[in-house]
Amino acid sequence: MSHQHFSKTNGSLVNGKGLTNGSNGYTNGYKNGLTNGLTNGHHIEHGHSDFMKIQRYQDLIGSTAMVDITSLANPKVPGVKVLGKCEFLNPGFSMKDRIVKNIFDKAEQNGLLRPGGTVVAASSGNTGAAVAMLAAMRGYKAVITTSPKCSEEKVASIKAYGAELIMSPPGVSEDHPESYMNMAKTLARDNVGWFDVNQYDNLDNPEGHFRTLGPEIWEQTVGRVTHFVAGGSTGGTITGTGKFLKGKNPNIKCVLADPMGSIFHEYFMSQKLIKPKKFLVEGVGKGSIPGCMDFGVIDDVIQVTDEQSFQTCHQLARKEGLMVGGSAGLNTWAAVQLANQLEEPGVIVTVLCDLGVKYLSKVYNQTWLEENNINGTNGTEENNINGMNGTKESVRRGSLFYHY
Repeated sequence: MSHQHFSKTNGSLVNGKGLTNGSNGYTNGYKNGLTNGLTNGHHIEHGHSDFMKIQRYQDLIGSTAMVDITSLANPKVPGVKVLGKCEFLNPGFSMKDRIVKNIFDKAEQNGLLRPGGTVVAASSGNTGAAVAMLAAMRGYKAVITTSPKCSEEKVASIKAYGAELIMSPPGVSEDHPESYMNMAKTLARDNVGWFDVNQYDNLDNPEGHFRTLGPEIWEQTVGRVTHFVAGGSTGGTITGTGKFLKGKNPNIKCVLADPMGSIFHEYFMSQKLIKPKKFLVEGVGKGSIPGCMDFGVIDDVIQVTDEQSFQTCHQLARKEGLMVGGSAGLNTWAAVQLANQLEEPGVIVTVLCDLGVKYLSKVYNQTWLEENNINGTNGTEENNINGMNGTKESVRRGSLFYHY
């Protein structure tokens, strides 16, 4: 039996004639191929920009993979698929990279963002990280306001990009002057030249999804998507993506997944504003109606508890190897309930919003779960997610169930 070894003298792998045989290895094979084959005989220095078409990190935003997560569902009929868009594969590990890129691009085109300028953004975490990341790449200073609900991992990542982080006092309502949303508005107003991302009311937010996420879903499903399920905080994802998909096929249904305690479900049902209640899932749900949310795009609302969201996260990790954040768990739980109730074949696409590493101290921390009375990993996750068995009474919905 011959043995491979690495030559310390010339750095080549030698295995009999191996890699150094015939073409004389790197020297004649690679170098001549580079010169004669790829450059048509013209000499090119190593690293020449005309040959090395290497992107910058920010250019990798979007074009994320889609995966089949139907294994979590128990459909009543064959031909039902649940697909997850892997938005955690964006450079900042969340879907918010898409909207921040579009907002920055538009602001630069319109002269609202200039070299060396300052960007301020109110965020529950992911938009703040995306703003901090892109600001670092483009030479801006970033100031991020957030609430104490933001996970310590997201707080640390925002700071790691070099942004200044301002935390609102605990327990303040969204309309309070010291809420993280109002702090950002005040900072932008009081500092001439500062640009406020204003993700909740800036229509460049849903436009970012209309231009990228919607077309990707349509293309990846070859136009066969029948349902789009997504949670909402700014409303940008479901509004922008939903408008694009419905423009392609008006029969596509858009379903909002809403955490118990958010006001969106009741507003969809009755057009009444109620007082929000506490919930633990980050980045979805709201206590006010943002300007980016268009309820005209939404066909139904499914309410999801914290426990259902987090149990689904653990099931995704243990069954599909997908360690995602709580909002992805919320989306997936709603998508699975929908899949279990369909009366005919369908393709349900949902969004796996961000990476679970952002929540190791919360969603994947058994102590934190127990402190918040969440039954997260007791070995019955699969029963919990499918235990509803597709009955109407088991799922709190915004409207009568559609028999598609």
